[in-house]
Amino acid sequence: MFPEQAAQTFLAHGIGGRQDLPIPFSAAMAGAIVALLASFAALGTLWTEPRLGGDLRYARPVSALVQGVVSGPAWRWFWRVAGLLAAAYFCLGLLFGPDRVANPTAGVVYVLFWVGLIPLSLLFGPVWRTLNPLRTLHRLACAALGRDHHQGLRPLPERLGYWPAVAGLFAFVWLELVAPERATLPVIGAWLAVYAVAMLAGAVVFGSGWFDKGDAFEVHSALIGRLAPVGRRPDGALTWRNSLDGMAGLEPARGLATLVVVLLGSTMYDSLSNAPFWVRFVQESPLPPVVTGTAGLVAVIGLVLTAYLGATALASRWGGVERGTMAGELAHSIVPIAVGYLIAHYFTLLLLEGQRTLALLSDPLVIGANWFGTAGWKVSAVGTSPAGIAMLQVTVIVVGHVIGTVLAHDRALALFPRRTAVMGQIPLLVLMVTYTVGGLLLLFAA
Repeated sequence: MFPEQAAQTFLAHGIGGRQDLPIPFSAAMAGAIVALLASFAALGTLWTEPRLGGDLRYARPVSALVQGVVSGPAWRWFWRVAGLLAAAYFCLGLLFGPDRVANPTAGVVYVLFWVGLIPLSLLFGPVWRTLNPLRTLHRLACAALGRDHHQGLRPLPERLGYWPAVAGLFAFVWLELVAPERATLPVIGAWLAVYAVAMLAGAVVFGSGWFDKGDAFEVHSALIGRLAPVGRRPDGALTWRNSLDGMAGLEPARGLATLVVVLLGSTMYDSLSNAPFWVRFVQESPLPPVVTGTAGLVAVIGLVLTAYLGATALASRWGGVERGTMAGELAHSIVPIAVGYLIAHYFTLLLLEGQRTLALLSDPLVIGANWFGTAGWKVSAVGTSPAGIAMLQVTVIVVGHVIGTVLAHDRALALFPRRTAVMGQIPLLVLMVTYTVGGLLLLFAA
């Protein structure tokens, strides 16, 4: 089995602390709150009409050369096959490699895949939709059987919404943050096997549309990918776009609000789980760590969700719109906030542990081979000074909240009567400030 310190490698996500900030932490906190208040005041004064989420047909198309390459089936099949080959290579270490620190499996799952999807999706859009080996396997199986991969045994019920992805996302963050022996091959392998069976079964029953809202990783990539500077028009043409337009175009659906809250709340719990007071509580508790960890994860997500539902319900009342719809309408504004926390929390993990995992990938069976010539790579800490990381963490969190404020303001202008538009946003502003204060306190708890 992996020794305990190996498991902790995948949980140490940052190297900056409040003592590393070039200004006092209280000043950084105050500056973050002032930035939110100032942005709210500026938006209320200068942004008086909804502007976002416009028709992407008016976005600027990419060059004809790039358009010709990325719009053809050869391009898509190249990446589908690449996804299959990468999954097959990953399975070598998972199924046949020894359960030791030198096995790259845990690093691939928790670092290169889970965290690496964030920058890839931010830059290029919903990349996992094409790379997803499960979607490709389903497509190939349908082709072999002469069936339309879009069609399943029954239509996908609209009432399901994103709830399957909510369950999958929670299951994964529980695996990453709580599960006993979560860096070992049997635990990772068992989880992935159950997940693969569930996804393929869903695709058989409902068709390939199941992956769009049922596969937690596709949904994760698609949500973040809406902030990418490129997008596709309804006719499939690739265009440059305003990233805010992409996020504002996210349609409300069942389970969407809970999904983005699970993403945000689980990252906040990850910060909490590394705080000294929480570590002491878990060590001194008579309950098993898996019980206290699960309870903590559920509690943090529950608090984040309660705050969100309370703020949106109050916004509905003060804004004079139908209650019960606001949570879904404003869920898109939480995505950039979650992305800011993800970047702040996982940046050093991706940069440092990502290098180590890439080096280990040259020999997934741990037999002394060096298939890609990367086994001798040394981990470089360039760009990871504590002060620099601390400032990056504060900056991306504040920027994420400001973007969320802009998105919420624009949507509120479209939903609220003009006379109540600003008043209806006050609960949302309080929510943003609460998330900012809570998030920074948790992130810099050490």
